[in-house]
Amino acid sequence: MGKTKNTRFKRPQFTPAGLSVGAVKDAVEEEAEAEESPAVDLLEKLQSPCADIREYACASISRVVQQSQNIPGFLQRDAVRRLGPLLLDSSLAVRETATGALRNLSACGGPNVCEDMVRQDVLTPLTALLKECSLGFQVNSSPVKKEEKHTVDDVANEAVNLLWNLCESSSAAVSVFNRAGLLDALLPCLERHPHNIQLALSAAHCLHTVTEENPELTGTVSEAVLAALENVLLSTQSSMEHALLRILAAGSVWNLKGCFSSTRQADALMAVVTTLAHCLSLDAGAMLPELWQAQATRLSNSTTEPASACKDKQPAGGAMEEEEEMEEGDVEVKMNGGKRNGKKAKIDKDISDFMPRNRLELREAIALLTAQQTSLEIIVNMCCSDDPSDDEWEEMSSSDESEMFADCPDGNNSMLSPLCLSAELHTTLLNHSIPQQVLKKADFPSRVALEICNKDPAWRCLIKKMQRVQCRALTCLHNILSVMDPECLGGAEGLQVVAQHLSSLVFGSEDVMKDEEFLEAVTSAIRSLLQILASKNIPQCMSPQQLMSMCEAATQCDLVSVRVNALAILGITGSTLAKEKGSVDTLQLIGNALLNVASKDSNLVVCGEALDALFDVFADGEEAERAAQNISLFSALKALQPVFKAKIRKEGRGKYGPDQLCVLDNIRINLRRFIGYLDTLQKK
Repeated sequence: MGKTKNTRFKRPQFTPAGLSVGAVKDAVEEEAEAEESPAVDLLEKLQSPCADIREYACASISRVVQQSQNIPGFLQRDAVRRLGPLLLDSSLAVRETATGALRNLSACGGPNVCEDMVRQDVLTPLTALLKECSLGFQVNSSPVKKEEKHTVDDVANEAVNLLWNLCESSSAAVSVFNRAGLLDALLPCLERHPHNIQLALSAAHCLHTVTEENPELTGTVSEAVLAALENVLLSTQSSMEHALLRILAAGSVWNLKGCFSSTRQADALMAVVTTLAHCLSLDAGAMLPELWQAQATRLSNSTTEPASACKDKQPAGGAMEEEEEMEEGDVEVKMNGGKRNGKKAKIDKDISDFMPRNRLELREAIALLTAQQTSLEIIVNMCCSDDPSDDEWEEMSSSDESEMFADCPDGNNSMLSPLCLSAELHTTLLNHSIPQQVLKKADFPSRVALEICNKDPAWRCLIKKMQRVQCRALTCLHNILSVMDPECLGGAEGLQVVAQHLSSLVFGSEDVMKDEEFLEAVTSAIRSLLQILASKNIPQCMSPQQLMSMCEAATQCDLVSVRVNALAILGITGSTLAKEKGSVDTLQLIGNALLNVASKDSNLVVCGEALDALFDVFADGEEAERAAQNISLFSALKALQPVFKAKIRKEGRGKYGPDQLCVLDNIRINLRRFIGYLDTLQKK
């Protein structure tokens, strides 16, 4: 239905993370766990004159709030205001655990809790803490010593992660970030990367978040910030954690590209794309088994831990000393504040950032996959136009676009052009073989890597990460197809290769059709591809029967975007078939399927897409006319017309936005016109 969407990504909100609890005694823990309502006692202990007791209380709160059902009890007792002053406690240990308790509260509580924390002014002590930490780095610039129990770096890491989570969830927090000049406080944390990669990564994640779509910040970025980011991009450490750091820096440079002088922009763009291309060139399918084998060898030579051990884990970026079995679970995190490209997005559930404290190889594996996922998301944004997307069906329908621009005096239909990339970016992406790299990442995860991850519980969290890399690659492919000239992608032959690749993904396994995230990504890519093939009259390898089978499964999906994609695919397929002889039977099947959705789907957006697809399929041609008569399309649409009109009037204003209502109203008008067209055919 008109232009295809250009999905824009923001990083998902980071997951719950634990904190240092070095002062907690086993006996006291058992006593605390026996309490039915821990909030009252723990909050009272925050006021103790004894630093050890305050630390114990903060550490216990950080653990307890990881169970989301415990959060309301703490919030009702003003936990945020009680913990806030402890961010500036005289004890480093209390500062670290208090900041960590707030970090877990924000992460496990979700966006609403984050907004509430900002309203309760948690950012005032947090800002002061971060600035003190920055001064502490200047006083002591030496590497962190492993034997030091609590350091300024540890406190800063918790503080940066809390800030990151608040800014990811709250626009008010971002405004405070801008006004308080916290970019200058983040910079020293980023520059610690030669000594403390975990702190630098936390700062890079936070920076990547706050620089996205933040024009207020862009105007205040100093030369020191740009120089620090360039320094990270030019770093040469070979670990995967440093590779992830470079990718996050590349994302921030892309977000801040307007801050670079015109003479430096070309170099910055080249550095960013070079960094992305190098990351995507890494073969995770080969590297994960190598890392796992290296881990097995190291642990077999260790006298302190058996190779089969899978406990003693900690959350990423934290220093939790409890030993407990952490498995991938469900906690709600957001993409773009719960939205994608300004529209409602699917909630992403994953707490796979929990990692063993001593498993360096697993940390490397997670960093590799996170870096590749982030690389793909950056490329998605690079290949994303600023035009409205149809995530929530906002642009004009195909039937209305032609009318809307028919009266343009200069005939300029630039809004309909998919080629929205600058020539420089377009050339740079092609020179680094980005489309080919993306297509490779769209493959299913390596079978050997999957077997290893299934074998070791500690590595099982990587399965979801590998699948997510594939989904991001498919979304990236969708955007690339939408904005690049087909000739730059290899012309007809290259597009055929893409079609065969997508066909093998969709029809290679029945299980993939049950995964909503995969369905959304792959149907978007197929939709874009089919539109290009149809516009260029290029045959493709997916048969109408295969596409109908896929669309039948997709129309049962709960995600509106998947159902809309499926209907658009049917419309493109049908309009192409209408030009071919002997296609009446298939057109009838497509027509009946679209009519069924248009009359029965509970979502008006989906109903409208089904009607728009019907207009495309049966708009012209002898085969289409015969098929329309055979399925009694005229009478079916005439009966549907008043129902659709009544639904728009009754449900529209309560459930749908102004742009959606505009599209729905255009569909209503086109439905009336199309019924008139069918009536004319019947009277011939």
